[in-house]
Amino acid sequence: MAETRAPADLARVVAITESWLGTPYLHQASARGLGTDCLGLARGIWRDLHGAEPISPPPYTRDWGESSGREVMWEAARTFLIEIPVGAAEPGALILFRMVASAPAKHCGILVPGLALIHARETTGVTREPFTLPWRRRAVAAFLFPG
Repeated sequence: MAETRAPADLARVVAITESWLGTPYLHQASARGLGTDCLGLARGIWRDLHGAEPISPPPYTRDWGESSGREVMWEAARTFLIEIPVGAAEPGALILFRMVASAPAKHCGILVPGLALIHARETTGVTREPFTLPWRRRAVAAFLFPG
């Protein structure tokens, strides 16, 4: 029988996410205000909700075209978060994106009110932008943080 976990308060997740806006991009980092990448943003939200992270991520590349085929980010998200259908995602949900059709999902962001996405981009750092059709087409999985 599958374990049922209650999700975290979505408004709290959104507020934590918004507190990361303006953080510069820094590959493999997770320090609000100092530097982060997309995974670091998700890790920082986890820490604000639960304290210490359950595991440290292994080193990873920036390469969105990686062809290993292994869905490392998706597998980790399934282990620690609550998977929901992408179409059921609402503000506070973490979305995984496949940036290259033949590659693993290697980008993530948090949906926020106003049909927007907050995520860390190499060119802009943590930013809010519209959750447009090109983003929706790349979305492959959605998760809620547990409560």
